Amino acid sequence: MTDLIRSTATEVVGLLRAGDVSPTEVLDVLEEHVLATDQAVNALPIRFFEAARAAAGQLERERPVPTDRGWLAGLPVAIKDYNDVGGQLTTNGSPIFADTVALESDALVRQVELHGGIPYAKSNVPEFAGGHTYNTVWGATRNPWHTARSAGGSSGGSAAALASGSAWLATGNDLGGSLRTPAGYNGVVGVRPTPGLVPRKRPPVPFDALWVEGPMARNVADAALFLDALAGPDAHDPMTRERPARSFVERLGQVPEFLRVGYTPDLGVLPVEREIRDITERSLGHLRDLGADVTGDAPDFTGAYDTFQTLRAQFLATVRGDLLETDRHRIKDDIVWNVELGLTQSLADVQAAERARGELIHRTMDFFADHDVLVVPSAPLSPFPVEWTAPSSIDGTPMRTYVDWISITFMITLTACPVVALPCGLSSEGLPVGVQLVGRPGSEGQLLAVAAALEGAVGIAEQLPIVPREPI
Repeated sequence: MTDLIRSTATEVVGLLRAGDVSPTEVLDVLEEHVLATDQAVNALPIRFFEAARAAAGQLERERPVPTDRGWLAGLPVAIKDYNDVGGQLTTNGSPIFADTVALESDALVRQVELHGGIPYAKSNVPEFAGGHTYNTVWGATRNPWHTARSAGGSSGGSAAALASGSAWLATGNDLGGSLRTPAGYNGVVGVRPTPGLVPRKRPPVPFDALWVEGPMARNVADAALFLDALAGPDAHDPMTRERPARSFVERLGQVPEFLRVGYTPDLGVLPVEREIRDITERSLGHLRDLGADVTGDAPDFTGAYDTFQTLRAQFLATVRGDLLETDRHRIKDDIVWNVELGLTQSLADVQAAERARGELIHRTMDFFADHDVLVVPSAPLSPFPVEWTAPSSIDGTPMRTYVDWISITFMITLTACPVVALPCGLSSEGLPVGVQLVGRPGSEGQLLAVAAALEGAVGIAEQLPIVPREPI
């Protein structure tokens, strides 16, 4: 049974559907592994295995035939601590909500449960938002590849749990790179879907297209399986729609015969460390082996930095501005600054950002008129020391804010395009380097197929899970 931990989500789901193992037996094995492993990485600070066993028992009673238990068939799933699981804590990594218990599961978690997933733990997050997972409630999450380094964020807990074997699947969400940065840092896979594909937690700004929910997994096939389970409509999220007629799993082997790929190491405007550029560029050889025509073409991202910072601040002020009036002293300084920026910037600034975003989207769609994929690194530097709050400079360029260093992901957010983030190589220190595969809206099936082919050539997925370590 201990071999289950090294098995993929797809393999464990196969065993569950065949009746070779029960959901309760899988939870027992998983709990033993989490207790032995997670103290080194702090990925899953909130655990509720007894409640999960009760849910598993209910699933077995209500759907006695294993093949009737949905896409996930009773597989345990880790839930990010920004999402609600009924009866469990949702702290948002903040002392303000440290004792808050969710009354019911939110839309994303209901999709997990509907399709046979069993929530068993909440993964660690930064307080409210950020690219590095640490907070005053649960502490910092550490990278299993090097426990003295950052796991990224804000889905750092989910990514570290996957890489260390404490999860087969984990939920994530993404505003400025929260799925993509930790996927690259931990050598796992994260999918930022087209807005509306996956339902969100009763969105406070229903037509906002910056924030999406998405799947995280150890490999591309597992991510496709999870996306099949998560996709679908929700009445409280008007951007959602019916799930696609064909499953993402079915489309995994269907790489286009002619593939045109654009590559940019820096979106034309950003600092990126030399080693990251070199490793990402070398990975393009695997795409050429597929017959892809790789060009140096990319959309023009001039002005995208200021556009995103304005729109992010507007969003944070809208959803968190009230907390400054009641709990300002309990919120970390970076979030206070970001919310205040949104409260004080002018209407003219927001209008200009909205226009600039529209122009960028149109330039991006022009790019995808004759390209299938855009390849971009998922972070401009390797995982940094876990004690830092954020990198202060990259390749000699100073960072002005706590999120400047994730510009390479948040500028892609503005395009509303889907992204599959996955590892494309290892650094000289043996740490994963990640890449973003960006496609036109609605192209998740094609992106996952290309990602699966790249993953097979790179060979990092087969090394997971890894034993948490601090290399000398």
